[in-house]
Formats: sequence, C-alpha cells, structure tokens
Amino acid sequence: MKQIPAISIMGWSGSGKTTLIEKLIPIFHRWKIRVGVLKHDGHDFEMDRSGKDTWRFSQSGAEVVAISSDRQAAVLENRRLELADLLHRIRDVDLILVEGYKASDLPRIEVHRLANNKPLSVDPDGLAALVTDADIQTTTPRFTLDDAQGIAALICRLAGLEQAPFPAE
Repeated sequence: MKQIPAISIMGWSGSGKTTLIEKLIPIFHRWKIRVGVLKHDGHDFEMDRSGKDTWRFSQSGAEVVAISSDRQAAVLENRRLELADLLHRIRDVDLILVEGYKASDLPRIEVHRLANNKPLSVDPDGLAALVTDADIQTTTPRFTLDDAQGIAALICRLAGLEQAPFPAE
C-alpha cells in the first residue's frame, strides 16, 4: 500500500498552527485533495466524557474502544502509539497534515509569530518552509502568516501532488 504523504506544521504553542491548518483544509478541499489531520498534544487529553459508554469501556481497561454512527466513527486507543503507527492508520486521503511532532523526520513547516516572544524552535535551514511575521534571514522558503494559498501550493509540491489543480481564488 502506498504511503500517504505527510507534512508537519509545527511551532510553539500559540504560534497559529491550528489557525493555519484551518485555512489550508478548505483550499485543499476546493482543489479536490482529501486531507487527514493528526494533532500531537504535549499533555494528556480526554476525548470522552465521564459516564458515557465509551468512557466506561476505557475505564474498565479496554485498550481500544471504537464508536460509530451513520455520520462518523472514532477509535480511541488507550496506549501510546508512534507517529509512524498513527500515520499508517489514516487511510483514504491524499495528504496528511500533522500538527506538531517538531522532532520528526517529516517535511516541517514552522509557524512563528513575533508576538509569541519565542525563538524559532528549530534551525530554519532544516525546514521545508517558514511561516512568520518576523524578518528572519534564511534560504528556506518564507511565507507570511496570511498566505495560506501559497503555503498550500508548496505543500502540494512537497507531497508530490503537482497534478493537483491550483485554481485562482
């Protein structure tokens, strides 16, 4: 089975990663590119509400709990999974946007915001692109925080989706 291309959108908390991904998804949708998103959370998170059936199954010790309806399905794994394992579980999409995983070997696009008052999280020369409002000198492709169209086109090239239509907005 062919590996689905994945691109990491990374940076410090509050830099605008989620906002950028929210802007990219509708662009890819218009270009007929099916997108999956994988978010890394540096803290524990809770996907189920206390008292609900799936929560009760997890609390009883189930390692995997799945729920489905006519509109959606979810699988909650109550164990740590490596990035590669998670990426292999995402199917039937053309592209996976990964939020976070700044130490991964995926092509990485760092979102950096001056107002965050933090340095770049990695050397910009190791990035596929830099999205920033700062005047940072680098040979790495740079985009402004509001250039979602240009960033989407770069992601398509990085992912080998050159055949994707890039209609004018």
